[in-house]
Amino acid sequence: MLTVIGKFSKAVFFETMNLQLNLLSYQDQLQFSQQENKTFLYDPIRKKNLVLTPEEMVRQSFIQYLILEKNYNVNRINVEKQLLVNGLKKRFDIIVYDMNMKPFLLVECKAPKVAVAQATFDQVAQYNLVLKVDYLVVSNGIQSYCTKMDYENQTFQFQNHIPNFPNS
Repeated sequence: MLTVIGKFSKAVFFETMNLQLNLLSYQDQLQFSQQENKTFLYDPIRKKNLVLTPEEMVRQSFIQYLILEKNYNVNRINVEKQLLVNGLKKRFDIIVYDMNMKPFLLVECKAPKVAVAQATFDQVAQYNLVLKVDYLVVSNGIQSYCTKMDYENQTFQFQNHIPNFPNS
């Protein structure tokens, strides 16, 4: 079982560790289109138009943040891929691989109206049983949290930033 390093009340802790990424500011970087009374959003990773949903808006805004602010390599980002967790098919939102194609960062996105809660962390932690990334991120576009994994000590530590893309 992984534990949090440090002692805080839940409310104070979550408020303190919220990264304030302002993901909604990246909406002007997104490409929208209309077709038969539906709005679509272009995904530059999958190179296709997707039906616009609140969660997709967060996912695409987070991708723009990673590319534009943190200089993540587009060719090392994968979106909505299936994996098996305890024999069950699951789909993660965003994964980033380092230059050696080792899983580096895993992001779980929620719609802005969905609170980031323990269940969100549990979900991304389940996916990480298989992936073993260095960093886990959860975001609903308003609240974003990042943890660095310490597998040797079976702990994680909340970070005050999203890590830059690893160049080596």
